[in-house]
Amino acid sequence: MSTAVDYAWFVAGLMAMTGLTLLLGRWAGVGLGLFPLWAIGRAVVQLTVIALLLRGILSVPWTVAGFILLMLTTASWTAMGRLRELWHGRRTAVLGVLAGALLTLVVIFGLRLVDLQVRYLVAVGGIIIGNSMSAATLAGRNFLRGSRARKDEIEAWLSLGATPAQAHEAIGREAVRESLLPTLDQTKSTGLVTLPGAFVGALFGGASPATAAQFQLVVLAGIALTMTVTGIVVTRLAGRTPYVVTGA
Repeated sequence: MSTAVDYAWFVAGLMAMTGLTLLLGRWAGVGLGLFPLWAIGRAVVQLTVIALLLRGILSVPWTVAGFILLMLTTASWTAMGRLRELWHGRRTAVLGVLAGALLTLVVIFGLRLVDLQVRYLVAVGGIIIGNSMSAATLAGRNFLRGSRARKDEIEAWLSLGATPAQAHEAIGREAVRESLLPTLDQTKSTGLVTLPGAFVGALFGGASPATAAQFQLVVLAGIALTMTVTGIVVTRLAGRTPYVVTGA
């Protein structure tokens, strides 16, 4: 059981690391200002609220549905803001996040790769939904960047009678590929370069190394699936735009 002294020491250590980050950033002229402090402070508040919510959710299992819905709503809302420059970007963001996250969760628990328990559903759901949100943002922004850079090519395809979907097809494929590469590179180096959070968290929770490794592999495969599905949905829907993207 943690005491008040333990919590005070933890807070002091956290503030010391954050302060060191601010000092180094200012010394190097990075230009972030107080943003690291704001980011850590916001994370503290959010994680405290989540910890309190989870105490209730884990004791009343049926409330997990509401928590998953909250995560999906937050992820969709965040992606909506980042993809508003796309044609029907808000709708595209929501459909992409929902499609990627829900399909992946159904596959994971439908195949019984992870036991359908509240704690696992919350843990896996949070990871999958978060990565689906990231995939929507990355794929959407890559698509927008590619459309602007290859505007003349798109116009040429349209002038030859191609549909908008056909004119944007190559750009969409490239956008999905570029959004997946960093994650796949990190997956490839797992265990040699990095020890991912799910693996470490399972170990801290008392699982054996073999069980922790199995859990992490399910998470990695789930992330790859959700990012692929989300990226495809976002770029295919965005590619139906009847307009040629202009501007910077």
